[in-house]
Amino acid sequence: MTRLPVADALASVLPGRARFEAYDGSSAGSSDSGITLRIQSPRALSHLVSAPGQLGMARAYVSGELDVDAPDHYTLLRAMTRTNMGDLSWSERMHVLRSLGLEALHWVEPPPQEVGAKRYLAGLRRHTKGRDALAISHHYDVSNAFYRWVLGPSMAYTCAVYPTETTTLEQAQYAKFDLVCQKLGLQPGMRLLDVGCGWGGMAMHAAEHYGVEVVAATLSRQQAEWGREQAAVRGLADRVDVRFADYRDVLDTGFDAISSIGLTEHIGIAQLASYTDFLAEKLVPRGRLLNHCITRPDDHSPPISKRGFIPRYVFPDGELPGVGRIVRELQRSGLEVRHEENLREHYALTCQAWGDNLEAHWDEAVVEVGFGTARVWALYLAGSRLAFETGQIQLHQVLAVKSVDGDSGMPLRGF
Repeated sequence: MTRLPVADALASVLPGRARFEAYDGSSAGSSDSGITLRIQSPRALSHLVSAPGQLGMARAYVSGELDVDAPDHYTLLRAMTRTNMGDLSWSERMHVLRSLGLEALHWVEPPPQEVGAKRYLAGLRRHTKGRDALAISHHYDVSNAFYRWVLGPSMAYTCAVYPTETTTLEQAQYAKFDLVCQKLGLQPGMRLLDVGCGWGGMAMHAAEHYGVEVVAATLSRQQAEWGREQAAVRGLADRVDVRFADYRDVLDTGFDAISSIGLTEHIGIAQLASYTDFLAEKLVPRGRLLNHCITRPDDHSPPISKRGFIPRYVFPDGELPGVGRIVRELQRSGLEVRHEENLREHYALTCQAWGDNLEAHWDEAVVEVGFGTARVWALYLAGSRLAFETGQIQLHQVLAVKSVDGDSGMPLRGF
C-alpha cells in the first residue's frame, strides 16, 4: 500500500467530517464542515490509533498534540457525535496504520491529567473511604479560584433550576437551593444534614433563609475550608457546621431533613443500599430526604465505560444509577417516595453557563490550573451539555419521607 501524507490518511477514513492539517505539511478533507483538526506531531497519531473510542482524540487534544479550529467546544463535540468523528473503528485504525507505517505506532504516555492505575488506584478497592477521598480530591481540590471563575459567586457545582431560559446562573442556583428547601419543608429551628455539601451553598442558604441548623459534610478539604470561611463571613458560623469528612463518618442523628445534592454519583451503585439505609436512620419520624443526582436514562442502559473520558479525566469511580434504582433503594430503606422530577434541560443550561464562564476566564484559568486541565474542563462541560440535551444522561430530584403508620406529615398536594 502506498504511503499517504498524514492528512490524506485521516481524511480517507473520515471523509467529509472535517479538514485535516498535519505536521508533514499535508492538508485534506472538507472545508465546509467548519472544523479543522491540526495534527501537531506523530504523538497525536499514536493517541488516535491506539486508544479505545474517543479517548485517543481526548488524549491528543489535552496534551496539545492536536489542535482544533471550531466555533467553540460545544459545536466541535456536537459535530463529532453526529459524524462519529474521533471514534475510529479498528478497521479504520488499521487503514491509517497501513497508510502511515510505523510512524503511528509509537507508544505515548497519556497526559498527566489522566487518572491511571499506577498514579491513582494503588490497589485500593473501589468506594472504600480511602479511595473515595482520592477520587474526590482529584476533581474538587483543583483550585478554589478556578472554581470561582467557572461556577460564579454561588460556588454551586450542581444543576441549577431555571424558571426561564433568560434567568441568570446566579438566579438559577438560588432557585435550586430554594426549591430544595421548599421540598424539605424547612422551618426555623429544624436540623438539616447536607451530605456532599460542596462549598456549602445549600447549607448557608437553608440557614440564612429558613432559620435551620446545618451539619454539612464534604470529602474535599478545599471545599470545607471555603465553606467555613464563607459561613463566618456571612455570620452563619453558629448555625452551619461544615466538616471535612466522609458522610459515613457523621455520627449525629435526629435530623428533620437531609439534602443530598450531587453525592450519589460518587458513592457507587453497589453502595446505594447502605447509603439509603444510613441516611434513613438519621431522620426523625416524618423527616424528609431530597436526593438530587445525575442518572442514566434507565436501569437497563449501559453504564459509563470505565475506560472513557469522564472516568479517566473528570470523575474517577463515578457511577450513574437509573432513577428507578434510587427509588427502589429509598423504598427498601423504609422511606415513602412523594415526588420526583427530571431536570436534565436545566443541567444543559447550567453547563452552558459554566462553559461560557470558563471561556471568559480562559487565560486566568490556564495560568491557575494549567493548559491541559483547562482543556479537560472545556471538553467536559461541552460534552455534558450535549449529553443532557440529548437525554444520554439526566438529572433527577427524588423527595422521600419517613412516614409513621401512614402519617407522612405532608400536605395533600405539593411539598
